This record gives sequence, structure tokens and C-alpha cells, in this order.
Amino acid sequence: MIAPAPTPDATVPAVRMTGISKSFGGVRALDTVDLEVLPGEVHALLGGNGAGKSTILKVLNGVHVPDDGTVEVAGHKLAAATPEAARAAGVAMNFQEMSLIPTLTVAQNVFLTREVRDARGLIDDEDSIRRAEAIFRMLEVEVNPRALVGDLGAGQKQLTEIAKAISQDARVLILDEPSTALAVSDVERLFVFLRKLKAQGVAIIYVSHRMDEIARIADRATILRDGRHVITAPMADLPIDTMIEHIVGKRSKGLADVERSGATRGEALLELKNVTGPHKPDNVSFTLHRGEVLGLAGLLGSGRSALARVIAGIEPAAGGEIRIKGRPVQIRRPADAIAEGIALVPEARATQGIIPAHSVAENMVMAILGRITKAGLVDRSRAREVTDQMIQRLSVKTASRDHAVSTLSGGNQQKVVIGKWLATDPDILILDEPTAGIDIGSKSEIIRLVRDLAMAGKGVLVISSELSELLTACDRILVMADGRAHQMLDRSELDDPAETIPEHALQAAERRLQIEIQKALTAKEATDG
Repeated sequence: MIAPAPTPDATVPAVRMTGISKSFGGVRALDTVDLEVLPGEVHALLGGNGAGKSTILKVLNGVHVPDDGTVEVAGHKLAAATPEAARAAGVAMNFQEMSLIPTLTVAQNVFLTREVRDARGLIDDEDSIRRAEAIFRMLEVEVNPRALVGDLGAGQKQLTEIAKAISQDARVLILDEPSTALAVSDVERLFVFLRKLKAQGVAIIYVSHRMDEIARIADRATILRDGRHVITAPMADLPIDTMIEHIVGKRSKGLADVERSGATRGEALLELKNVTGPHKPDNVSFTLHRGEVLGLAGLLGSGRSALARVIAGIEPAAGGEIRIKGRPVQIRRPADAIAEGIALVPEARATQGIIPAHSVAENMVMAILGRITKAGLVDRSRAREVTDQMIQRLSVKTASRDHAVSTLSGGNQQKVVIGKWLATDPDILILDEPTAGIDIGSKSEIIRLVRDLAMAGKGVLVISSELSELLTACDRILVMADGRAHQMLDRSELDDPAETIPEHALQAAERRLQIEIQKALTAKEATDG
């Protein structure tokens, strides 16, 4: 089932991508990137958040059409820039975002769009179940092919996604963060299986932020940074500290000039004691003080956003205690959190933060409608007043408060989301990836705003995959791995006194923080193992 179509010439690259460029709305995600992968090798694709890894893989898989460049598989140019053409050429991809349908069974998801049919042309679910069972046996993992995907845990969903990719008998297998939700034992089984595929001549492109995994499974690595190719080299030439140096590079320079305004740390606003969620977080404790910016650092799947959702009442706590200003509280739903002075600016701005077709004013007062409504009617004068205050306070660039939010830039849309929650006058503000998808100028403005909020006496919790942003904005940083708190670091602990040039100092601090994140992963795996 898993044997790939034979490659005519083993010396011909399984994948050759040349001069690939791709822009989204004026933002250049890829800039003339080359990528070459050989048959029978595990090729790691590395880079920080926004480096362009997922974009170039979606170009290879036909999801994105490149603006420039060529894509060849086994020496042949793709017939068209479509998923169908990529699949016909032997490319299969395990998506980081997961492409599973929760209302279908595991087997139905594994063979979605490639359903097994009987002699009459009807879908044969029982044969699909048998084939799915065979794939899971090869992986040596237990997943019930008859189960609904919506009833599975995160790890079994991840294994189903991997099985879906494997089922396509591909000559090029793309795995985008495949181990995020897997237990250590499942990762080891996956590695054994990947080595079998490699021996059969399958080219495997492996994306992961877990560098210890990369060092064990990969033959070569390509590193991208800011949409550009940095280096391709054998793993023997890329020890972990060298990989980190190439990944970090000079990305921090754009924030090095952001002045870190001081704030006086006051009373404890938020205390977590052994807080556990439905899946994550796991037994997390920390204290957030008035006047403090506390960062949460960790890789995808570390539990940062899950922790934010528990604090904000979106997901119920399964254990532990939450205190607000020293008082134990029960937060069962978002309304409870808002009543306790907690506001969450979610990661998914477009779907969870704004209503794009509505005006700036309508979005800005959405969270305080109960306060500005009299006899069932919105006090429009008060709504305009609040909106104008926030537009001025946050320097929102808009022609009018009545313009649709969809007409604003990404950075200004994010300011509207922040303004919406600041209008509730929270004591505790949680920002989940507050600068994702916005330009460096807007990033700097939002980081300055975060520092100003701390100076005004707020307690701010910041989640970001951009380590340079955490280092610029935060007073302390909690490193998380797989739902657990690993280490609380004072910002000053990450400084190198020998670095006097601001951008070099921020670079050095970022490397140190990256190393702490990798240590957290290693410590967690050692505990589980």
C-alpha cells in the first residue's frame, strides 16, 4: 500500500523548486526561494514564525499559486498549480492546521475525496475501515477507524492526519509539525515508519520547531528566514546552536529601537495555582501583578492559548484555583471573566475579533453594548464618544468611524480589536498573538501600547510566537511545553552584558530564549519517557 511509484533516476531530485516568490496583499511571504529534496532523504525545513515554511509547502502542494518560479517533481514540471496536479505527481501533505472533518469517521477522513468503491461504484466504508486499520498497524498506533474524528483527542486527530497523507502512496511526503500533539512513544513509532519510507525511496519533507527531533530524523536541512533562503546543509554541519543562529538571524532588528518604558509592579491581580484545563494547560501556576507584562513562550501545542481560554472562561478549568486580587473566583464562561475585569484579544482576529462588514464604531462598542443601551436602544451619542476616544488613544488610521473595518489595514484592524476590549476597562488584558500578520511599524506601535497599558496599572499577559516581541514587551516570560510551565524568567536574565548594540543584544536574548524553549521540550520528553 505504501510503496511509491518508482523514480526513473535516483539521482534526479524528488523536488526542485526554483526562484519561488509569493505575496499576499502586498506582504512578500516568499522571495526567490530555492528548495531541493532528494529521493530517500528526510529533509528538514526550518525557520521562525513567518519565515515562509508553510507557504512554500502549500506552493509545492498546489494550494498556493506562486507569483514566480518553477516547481518540478521527479524531474517533471507540475502540470498545473493545483492540489490535484500535485497529488497526481505523487505529493502528499499533512497540514499543520489539520484538514479533518469532525462529523466523519476516521476512515472516511483518511480516504476523503479518494473514497474506496465497490464493483457497483458505491462507497465501500467497510473496505475503507480495513485499509485504515492496516495503515495504523504499520504505524503501530491505536486509532479506531470507526470513531468520529470530533470525538478524538488531539493526539489521535494528529495520527489520523498523518495516516491520511500516508494513504496516498506518495513519492514526496510533507509533514508539517506532525509531532505537535503526539506522545513521545507515538513520535518514536512515527520515526521508525518514516525510516521505512525513506528506505523505499520516498522523499520526506519534515517541518518542526523541535530541533532535537530534527537532529535525530533529518539528513539535511533548509532554513528560511523572512521569506528568504538562508542555508541548506547536512545535519552534521548544523548543531542546534548553529540552527538557532540561522533561524534568528537579524529578525530582531526592527524592534530593537522600541523603547522599553518602565512600570512599577504593584499588587497581585491574577494568581493561578495548579490550574488544569480539559486537555491543556496542565498544573500551571503563576502570578500576574499590576503594572506588569508577562509573556508566555512556547511552540505550537505548548498550551499557551489553551491557558488563555481557561482564564477567559472559554474553556472550563478542570482543576486548580484562580484568584483575582487575592480573592478566589469561579470562571465558568466568558461573562464571568469579563465581570472580573479580564479581557481576551483572541489570536484569530478576522473570525473571533471583528465583524469585518460592520463599521469601526459598531465593532469598537460591541463588548459594552449592555452599558450603553437604554430601554433596548443603543445610545449612539455614547457609542460615538467611546469610538472617537479609542481611535485617538490607539492612533487608529481610518477615514471615518463609520467605515467598515474590512477597509482598514491589518494593524489598524488589530487596534480596533484591542480598543473594543479596552472599552470594557479591564484590569487584566490577555493578548494572543497580538501582532500576527501585521507590518513592523504596527508591531512597534502595539508593543508600545502594551508597555503604556502596564504603566497605567493594567496587568498584561502576552502570547506570541515572535520571541523578539516577547523580549521587547515583557518584564517576565513563562516558558511552556506541552501544557506545562517549565521556567519563569526575568527579562534581564536573558541579556548578555557584553552586547552593547541594541539589535545584537536583542538577537542574543532571542537565542537564549530559544534555547530555553528547546530545554523545556527535552525536559518534558525525559519526564514522559
